[in-house]
Formats: sequence, structure tokens, C-alpha cells
Amino acid sequence: MNVLAPPKARLAIEIVHDLVCPWCYLGVRRLMRTLRRRPDLLYELTWRPFLLNPDMPRGGMSRPDYVIRKFGGEDRARRLYSSIAEIGRAEGMLFRFDRIRRTPSSVDAHRLVRFAARVGRADAMVEALFSAHFTDGHDIGDHAVLAAIAAACGLDPLPVRRFLASEEEADSVHADNLRAHRLGINGVPCFVVSGRHAIAGAQEPEVIERLLDVAAVEATDLI
Repeated sequence: MNVLAPPKARLAIEIVHDLVCPWCYLGVRRLMRTLRRRPDLLYELTWRPFLLNPDMPRGGMSRPDYVIRKFGGEDRARRLYSSIAEIGRAEGMLFRFDRIRRTPSSVDAHRLVRFAARVGRADAMVEALFSAHFTDGHDIGDHAVLAAIAAACGLDPLPVRRFLASEEEADSVHADNLRAHRLGINGVPCFVVSGRHAIAGAQEPEVIERLLDVAAVEATDLI
């Protein structure tokens, strides 16, 4: 052990996100890429739910109905999705909006992330849910789909199914969504570092890294 090695900064990073938000998928991917190239940092991620569509029925709605309600028509949605897909390709991500047939409520998917966090699988669960929705076009509001995703992440599907059939953690999801709005977070993704520094949007890794540097300096000063 090198006793002269500088101490590593420990950062608590809250990720305010919605699992049906393509910008969140992109932003999270960029954050994780940035963290991988910073071995000098120790960090703990906390996934905070945000509901972009708080009035969405728990059963979701058909994609065409959602597109009309959200964007006013298919043409505007197609232009936006094309732009996101192009940005995603540069990150090695495959967005297949054409495969999405149903826009889900994300409440149950957020609940599942909280369930996975109990056994240290939240990070993997978030990535799997994003990929299932945006690449494979799966309905991540469907309990059978969620149980299959959980199984692929190493969770026992039977307890997962029992959990999803309950309303456990639903109130917590809504409470976190309300908390985000009270903190002035009106768009996602939003990364909150050490409870003091925040950045919103799917920022470039260089921008994220500058935020981490500021927080790391403060954290190291406290050691």
C-alpha cells in the first residue's frame, strides 16, 4: 500500500430520471462513460424517479395516441426521434422508436428499480429497462415483461412478480417525483452530486466531468 497516494474523493450522485425518457438513457450512458474513465473517484449512485407523464394510465396507451397527445402529430415526433437516434449512434446506442407499440406508465418500472436496489442491482436494472424499451420496443409497464427483465438481471422472478402485484414502493415513487419538482427540477435527466451541485440534460461527458471535478475538490478538502 502506498501511504502517500492521494485519497480518493467519495461522491454521492443522485440521478433523477424517467425510464421512458430517451434523453435520460443518453444522459445516463454519458455519465457512466465519464465515471469509467475516472478511477480516481469513488461514487455511489442513487436512482431518483421522475414522472414525465404523471397522468399516464397505469396500463399505458397506444403509441399513436401518445404521439398525438405529446407532440401533436407523427411528423414532429419523427423528426425528434430521428435526431435522438443519430446522437445515440455516436454513443454506440441503438434507438428503435419504430418498435415501440405502446407507451407505458413508468411507475412500475421505477418500483422495480427500487426493488433491485435492495440487492445491489439497481444500476444493471436501469440499463436493462432502458434497453428493453428503447432498443427492443418492449412495454416496460407490463408486469410479465418486467419480471423477465428482472430475471435477466439475476433476480428471482417469483418475488418480483409478488412485489409488482402489490403497490409497495408506489407511494415512494410519487413522493420522489414531488420532491424533484419542489427542488426545482422540471426536466430530466438531472444529476445531483454531493447534494450541492446539479446539472440537467444529456450533457457531453466533458461537461459532466467538470461538475465531478468541482465536487471532488470539495470532497477531498473534507478528508
